[in-house]
Amino acid sequence: MLAWDILWMCGMRRLSHAILGWLGIPLDERPHLNDGIRQWHGDSRGWWDGDTLVVETTNYSPKSSFRGAAEHLRVIERFTRVAPDGIEYEVTLSDPTIWVRPWTAMVPLKKSADPIFENACHEGNIGMAGILSGARAEEKAQDPSQQ
Repeated sequence: MLAWDILWMCGMRRLSHAILGWLGIPLDERPHLNDGIRQWHGDSRGWWDGDTLVVETTNYSPKSSFRGAAEHLRVIERFTRVAPDGIEYEVTLSDPTIWVRPWTAMVPLKKSADPIFENACHEGNIGMAGILSGARAEEKAQDPSQQ
């Protein structure tokens, strides 16, 4: 399941993704970073095409990888509201060194009141035992039958 929060903050569209974390996307027509500046998640720029938010991401690090693509990867994402509780998310990926032609996927996104939690890495999950035991202690404290 894809989980997104889309917020408008400080002149940027901010996308919160459960796996990637927060991505700040300028919408002020500034150019992409210099071609020599490469980032793990690339360099994103956004603009409005009618009612659709379009985000172009380039300048990926050669150390990043998506299905074999890295520094030549270009991603175009389109977020279009199709209903009060729905967004059509379309992504087109291209890298002429990997694929013969660009390819596109579409995923319908549905609004949810559920919170998004960060998908953080936990080395060896050693903190998990403490997190779970704390939650069980809180549950026990709220249920008098368990005392």
